[in-house]
Amino acid sequence: MNSHGSILATVFGAIIIWVVLLDAFETVVLPRRVTRHFRLTAWFYRRTWIPWRNLAGRIRNFSRQQSFLGYFGPLSLIMLLAFWAATLIIGFALVQYGIGGHERLGNEPITFGRIVYHSGETFFTLGYGDIVPTSGLARAFSVLEAFMGFAFLGVVIGYLPVVYASFSRREIQISMLDARAGSPPTATELLVRLAGTSENPAIEQMVLDEVLRDWERWAGELLESHISYPVLSFFRSQHSNQSWLGSLMVMLDVTSLVITGIEGIHPGQARLTFAMARHAAVDLAQVVNARYDPQAAERLPDADFDALREALAAAGLKLRTGDEARQKLAKLRSMYEPYVHSTARNLMVSLPPWKHPAKMRDNWQAGPWDRIIQAKGLAVLGQKPLQPQGGEDHF
Repeated sequence: MNSHGSILATVFGAIIIWVVLLDAFETVVLPRRVTRHFRLTAWFYRRTWIPWRNLAGRIRNFSRQQSFLGYFGPLSLIMLLAFWAATLIIGFALVQYGIGGHERLGNEPITFGRIVYHSGETFFTLGYGDIVPTSGLARAFSVLEAFMGFAFLGVVIGYLPVVYASFSRREIQISMLDARAGSPPTATELLVRLAGTSENPAIEQMVLDEVLRDWERWAGELLESHISYPVLSFFRSQHSNQSWLGSLMVMLDVTSLVITGIEGIHPGQARLTFAMARHAAVDLAQVVNARYDPQAAERLPDADFDALREALAAAGLKLRTGDEARQKLAKLRSMYEPYVHSTARNLMVSLPPWKHPAKMRDNWQAGPWDRIIQAKGLAVLGQKPLQPQGGEDHF
């Protein structure tokens, strides 16, 4: 029988239980970012993501690297829940060992290892009965731990569907961007494709405003869901050339061009979308603990800016000229590019350029049988099959 007590073990165990329960509450229930210096979940992700990212950096094949990185989000969620459960079991074991009052069948000595086993079977409500609490306090803590086990099961049942529902809502809009802005999407491609929706400028303005309004709402939902459930930042899109961060960057690029000035386009809705998207970029950079990088590469050198202007002009979109326009665009870019770049570096996400140097094939245009079907069809006509222009070979 274990009858001796240890105040130190009891206090230490109670502190562990409190820290884990507070952390679980802040992660699962509290819908706001916690700015406290130390958080168990933040510590857990720093200790798991950095080694995972370093391993991914050793993979040279881009597709395999992205697949490896894609495992981290779902796997870390399961690991976090297991980490909470294991820590609670240790905490309750320390309390039970400290207060004493247990008997074991066969009169074998009660060691801390056996108390940990007893805590585990109590937490998961197995109830083998080989170790029995005999004192009133030990029984009370056994009942409390069994209740915590049921509550933990409820957290797992309720938490996982909510996280995956938020992920699904995020990805639907990203997938829809494929046909509007290419794969990977770019600001230039989006504006060029929208410019051809109608010969009526008023209708084109309505279409653009509707698209930007949808993305304003998407940015708001992105901010809300990723602050409430930070693990979503590590969930990657189904295609390696798509990402939530890349899509956010594209919307910021598009709205920056419209605000800078495109002839015939009113920038009212663009300003609203830019404000919401920029808000999301800044706050989510803090969520993933991004650090400012003064050595970030220039995304829009003069040569690329001239090519962008020419591509827009070919679609009938005349971007404002002059030093004032360049300075305005540079100022807008400085408001979001450092945050998005730092977040991308932290998460190992590739950011889209302003304009692709060559024509890219969209994801929807690619399929596993396309080359066979194309070769068979053109063989009938006596023609050679076209060469692929990039993009993914499968959905």
